[in-house]
Amino acid sequence: MSENVVHLHKDPEPPAESATVTTLTVVPDPAPAAPVPLWVRSGRAVKHAVTHEGTLAAGRAIARHGLYTFNGGRIVARRTWDGRTGARYERMLRAAEAAGNYEVAEEWEERLQRFREARHRRRMDLLHSPVEAAKGVAVGTGMSIGVLVALGVVMALNTKDIGDVITPLQATIEFIGTLIRIVQMVWGTLVIVGPLLALLALWSVGSKQQAAPQWALPDNIRNGEGEPITPSIVVKALRDLGIPAMRNAIKEMGDAGASMLSPIKIAGCGVEVDVTLPSGVSTNEVQNRRRKLAENLTRHEHEVFITIPEAARTVRLWIADSGALDEPIGPSPLVTDDTMTADYAKGRAPWGQDLRGDAAGLSVYQRHLLITGLSNQGKTAALRALALWLALDRSVEFWLGDLKGVGDWAMFDGLATRLIQGPTDDHVIQVTEMVEDAVEEMNRRIQAPPGTTFPALIVIVDEAQVAFMCPVKDEDKRPYGGSSSTSRYFMAARKIHNQGRAVNVLLWQGTQDPTDQNLPKLVREGAHTRASLALGTESQARMALGDKAVDGGAAPNLLRPGLDQGTLVVASDGIEIPKGQSSLTVRTHYISTDDAKVIAARAKALRDGVTTLHVIERGEDRDPLADIASVVGDATRVRTQDVLKRLAMLNEDAYGKWSFLDLKRVLDGTGAEPYKSEGVMVIGRDRLTRALANRDGDGSASASG
Repeated sequence: MSENVVHLHKDPEPPAESATVTTLTVVPDPAPAAPVPLWVRSGRAVKHAVTHEGTLAAGRAIARHGLYTFNGGRIVARRTWDGRTGARYERMLRAAEAAGNYEVAEEWEERLQRFREARHRRRMDLLHSPVEAAKGVAVGTGMSIGVLVALGVVMALNTKDIGDVITPLQATIEFIGTLIRIVQMVWGTLVIVGPLLALLALWSVGSKQQAAPQWALPDNIRNGEGEPITPSIVVKALRDLGIPAMRNAIKEMGDAGASMLSPIKIAGCGVEVDVTLPSGVSTNEVQNRRRKLAENLTRHEHEVFITIPEAARTVRLWIADSGALDEPIGPSPLVTDDTMTADYAKGRAPWGQDLRGDAAGLSVYQRHLLITGLSNQGKTAALRALALWLALDRSVEFWLGDLKGVGDWAMFDGLATRLIQGPTDDHVIQVTEMVEDAVEEMNRRIQAPPGTTFPALIVIVDEAQVAFMCPVKDEDKRPYGGSSSTSRYFMAARKIHNQGRAVNVLLWQGTQDPTDQNLPKLVREGAHTRASLALGTESQARMALGDKAVDGGAAPNLLRPGLDQGTLVVASDGIEIPKGQSSLTVRTHYISTDDAKVIAARAKALRDGVTTLHVIERGEDRDPLADIASVVGDATRVRTQDVLKRLAMLNEDAYGKWSFLDLKRVLDGTGAEPYKSEGVMVIGRDRLTRALANRDGDGSASASG
């Protein structure tokens, strides 16, 4: 049996061959670490104690309350000085001069002069007052002693004791002595408590004014959480905008800088204030510094809106409460009120709320509409909400092309006379022909006798950029897309924009990410109501809303993509915009697809069997009798002229040139021939149903035979 031998030192003799040798190398223990000097450990402990959050908070508290007291004394001293001198008038005079308001400056100069004259009279009166005061004291003392002696004489006559003559005088002297002893007893306490009460009063003044540096204030105030908007905060924010003329003017104004501001009014989930800018400061300089102004007001950029009211050299600030714009608004009245109806001519669609929290209603009467924005910001939902409201007016007819084709408009099947859904070139062709048919309908209405009234025809094209970008050309080499004079969709849209509103043929378009290629200038400027959700650049905002709206403060490019979904900026005379402004920011009610189906069902119940025509593929075989039945739909009877129009819309190639004779030829011998009702030729639904049933029955019998 072999043994393991551990050699700690070199063996002088060689080991036996049969032995197993295991050699261990002994590693010496590492040298112990040098002890940390006491001064280093003490320094670390002191640093930890000094930088600890509790120490910092305690230091800030001590500094804050000490500075409240000190600066409170300064505030009281300044108020006292203002009350005793003309400093207040001089500050207001300088402020008016700095603001360029010289009429107000002259008024303050007159007030200062009147104050100085009154002060001079008071000082002249003081020259004579010591003599008058001495005379008053002497006369008062003499009269008091005389009264007391007379009272003593009366007492002496009553008591027959001559000593009572001085009793009242002696009692008065003793009372005065008692008061002196009481004062001597409490004087020590008053000496201690009096200054403490005075310091407490100064601290109270300073704390109300938050008269301490920013670093010493509490965390919630230092971070701006819940900080109310006050005149001093607004003036300080304007002073620190980085506009030299503004900064110098406010420095000259001093405490009178608040004279630039109108009263701060509560407006919805925020406040509103008008700022009259000093001479030499333009409104666009303030607009261009929106982000910095918002940060100076301890707000995010999207929580401050700058608009230009009517008054010259004035900007209007709307400042939201912190986080208020991230809270959703309530549901649409279309969802909550199942009795609501619409009125195309006089009503307003309940679209949402403005920033003040007031209802924002949009009139669509004889107004073409354009809504744009980045993808997935709520464009279709905003456009669909208007159409759903208008669908509750049974007189309004819809022709609808959805070039996205994912079912966002599927609930209009049975509401719209024509419904095209899909993103392909074939769908673009169908939509283009639909808009061209609307042009023909517009021309027919224009040629009607004067005074003829027509129901509204709303032509809706969602994702219109697909039509403008379509590269397909027809058999005459005319492009369907593009913006040239040969572009079929572009020219049809332009024609409706030019004359459609006069005969109630309106074009509503929704498009995304506008450019000059997918939204030509002439088309976007033809819309009476232009609305935009979040956009990427200011140039896109100008495309969407126009230069006037953007120059007036509209800034959809500053909305937050993804966070401000459904919030849009509207430029239209169909919505109530505050006087002097060119646009209104609206937070729209979101109507889900399920809710939209419910509203559409209510709208269908108001209507009498609307038959929706869908996209028909070209080149397929036609069944004229079945097509006639499909265009008649659920109506009891339909005029033959209307049947011919619907057949042409169903398939232009097959039925576009049909006349009454063609219709009669197909129906002769079927039992569904046209007949006269109330003086016009009509086709009856029940007769068509029987004709189709008889035909199918005959076909089945023949097949079985």
